[in-house]
Amino acid sequence: MAIKMFAAIDVGSFELEMGIYEISQSFGIREVDHLRHVLALGKDTYNDGKIGYGLVKEMCQVLRNFTEIMKSYRITEYRAYATSAMREAKNSQIVLDQIQVRTGLIVKSINNSELRLMSYKAVASKDAAFQKTVQKGTAIIDVGFGSTQISLFDKDMLVSTQNIFLGGLRMREMISRWNLSAGEVVPVMEELVDNELYPFKRIYLKEREIKCLIATGESILFMAKSGIRHMESDRVSAEQFRSFYNRLLSMRPEEIEDYYGVDREYASILVPSAIIYGRVLEMTGAETVWIPGVSLCDGIAAEYAQEKKLVKLRHDFNGDILSAARNMAKRYKCHGAHIQEVDRMASELFDVTKKYHGLGERERLLLRIAAILHDCGKFISSSRETQSSYQIIMATEIIGISHLEREIVANVVRYCNQEFAYNGVHLESDLSQYEGRGLTKRAVTILIAKLTAILRLANALDKSQRQKLAGASLAVKDGKLLITATCQETIILERASFDNTAEFFEEIFGIQPVLKHKRRV
Repeated sequence: MAIKMFAAIDVGSFELEMGIYEISQSFGIREVDHLRHVLALGKDTYNDGKIGYGLVKEMCQVLRNFTEIMKSYRITEYRAYATSAMREAKNSQIVLDQIQVRTGLIVKSINNSELRLMSYKAVASKDAAFQKTVQKGTAIIDVGFGSTQISLFDKDMLVSTQNIFLGGLRMREMISRWNLSAGEVVPVMEELVDNELYPFKRIYLKEREIKCLIATGESILFMAKSGIRHMESDRVSAEQFRSFYNRLLSMRPEEIEDYYGVDREYASILVPSAIIYGRVLEMTGAETVWIPGVSLCDGIAAEYAQEKKLVKLRHDFNGDILSAARNMAKRYKCHGAHIQEVDRMASELFDVTKKYHGLGERERLLLRIAAILHDCGKFISSSRETQSSYQIIMATEIIGISHLEREIVANVVRYCNQEFAYNGVHLESDLSQYEGRGLTKRAVTILIAKLTAILRLANALDKSQRQKLAGASLAVKDGKLLITATCQETIILERASFDNTAEFFEEIFGIQPVLKHKRRV
């Protein structure tokens, strides 16, 4: 079986990393080389709001060296992603352009939800262990340099996920501005983390038992290799982790440097990172900490291998995305049976009209998310439902989808109950980074129109929210979409709503929807 060579590059907030991988269907994903260069981009971004020229120059030199190493391995396939320091920098577009001009590398700035899903894929690539662990109450904590993600799994399904705007580097920079004494630093950091964790605990951990904490992130990798030296496997008890935690927090900065063999810059990140892990362990009450030893580069490689069908991961990540959307709908008191029916009907409409819309599985997933969330705005305002739904979706990260995809979902939900404005679709995303994929403003507008037409029709078919047409059959024949329903009840509301939405559906797809109602004898 042919072996594919692949490079994964992480332009992180504190360091630049590149992993070189061999990927094949026979042995899966195997790392053959790993390079790391400490470069605190986040220090500039989190303090000044932009990345300075000196750091840009050094970054480009390191990335140019990475390209030379890629050539030595004869690598033609790579993915390079930038995280929060680049994403939040005011001059990010200029910096990304400079990288491309000086190194030839195309670096994509990804949002938090995309980043965290890749981290989960890295853990899931350790297939058997991951599947077994998430069958019971499990929390994954991914501590980055700019932020932290906490996700809860139960019975092999994502229950909830939340991003906390605290990471090792960001917290260090915050604390450095407060002129604290040495004795005040750790207690203030712990209070800062506890304050951020309290809402998560109150909302998501009620009556939920967490057995295992999966710890990921660059800092925990270093702690595991150099600090938790009694580890005989990649799992430690909560008591063992607390012992390590207390020992680290009792050290002076110079002792941390000597003990871990790191410079002062890296040593200053370990304490705030350890505090985040430690406080989450206390909050969840987990009995075991699993440190699978994966990096973002591993996640990038896993994502690439999965997309290219070079490996098959057993875990259902699309199921996690939909589960996150369902939990979001539940939070906003959406009618469970109704959204389930709209989701089912929208999926069937999508499948039966595939010849006419030409969309793929990713667009089907976005349609399903929109179907699940189409009523969430009623929680805020019944009179401004569509605008409220749009704002809720745009203000909430949905794990595993990009910012542009979230905008698509939000616009589909917005136009589900208001007139579609072909020239009025608002997009915040910079579409220039999608040039190679043909995602122009026009293309995105047409996609939103197609998904809106399907969602409108699906919603109309359960207008009474009583699932009267649950057993309806769908077929396309002679230029018509025939929807045949058999039920004893009247469908006055459904028919009226159907008639109002059918015209737009025909306008978009060129086929006429026809609703046939047969009463049961």
